[in-house]
Amino acid sequence: MAEGASYAALLRDTAVALTAAGIDNVRFEARLLLSHATGLTIEQLISRGPDAAPAAAAATLRELTARRVRREPMAYILGEREFWGLPFKVSPAVLVPRPDSETVIETVLDLLPDRSRKLRILDLGLGSGCLLLTLLREYPQATGVGIDASEAALAIARANAEALGVASRARLAAGDWRQTGWTDRLVDQAEGPFDLLVSNPPYIESAEVDGLMPEVAAHEPRLALDGGADGLAAYRIIVAASPALVVPGGWAIVEVGEGQAPAIASLFTAAGLAPRPSRRDLGGIERVVPAQH
Repeated sequence: MAEGASYAALLRDTAVALTAAGIDNVRFEARLLLSHATGLTIEQLISRGPDAAPAAAAATLRELTARRVRREPMAYILGEREFWGLPFKVSPAVLVPRPDSETVIETVLDLLPDRSRKLRILDLGLGSGCLLLTLLREYPQATGVGIDASEAALAIARANAEALGVASRARLAAGDWRQTGWTDRLVDQAEGPFDLLVSNPPYIESAEVDGLMPEVAAHEPRLALDGGADGLAAYRIIVAASPALVVPGGWAIVEVGEGQAPAIASLFTAAGLAPRPSRRDLGGIERVVPAQH
């Protein structure tokens, strides 16, 4: 990037660097990086294209571009990702919220259409909080408990709860479903079972994690990706605990990986819950399995 380069030249050079790194949508991503580096909107960048950019902005852009060339997810570089039309802070401590996970929200809203209900919601594997906090926005009388094994993830989720105005209705706490007795402790601390359990647990088979695209394999938290030898380890634990965590008539609704829906429905049946038809994401993949207690 030349000294005293124009905004248009910086955009072009960034796109060239991203292309060389094998990244798609380079023009779009270059604009995002330049906007983040300069503090200008996309519209302002277009109007100022021929103008010389400040040296400090060009230096910042170089740093951001180098991170993206190393295939760091754009959401981590920008520090934010939109989910369900809401801004969520993100960091390498949490999975990047994905449109696929919005299928969980759609399923809940379909099965529980009364937005005025005083639901008690549990989110296992909270991450950024995108599921629980979005649901608290959709159900203004609801309260929620979010559990995550990572204190760094909890810090991100707490910041998101504050920013979204739902912190007073959310209890976000450290917890690990791999530990003995976690169900009893959770029910005791939360004063009883829940109307709704949601979760997007790790569901990638251990042997496949390293083969995922670099943005995921090298940068997103492995604890939130690795689902064990067959990808179902977390589901076995969560589903087995569901009868104690969900009130009779309540729902357990989980996101699943491609091809996993039949196996997870069978787990729910064996645990005494009644699985309902799976819900497909925008790509046509069976992405969510709901089950009623």
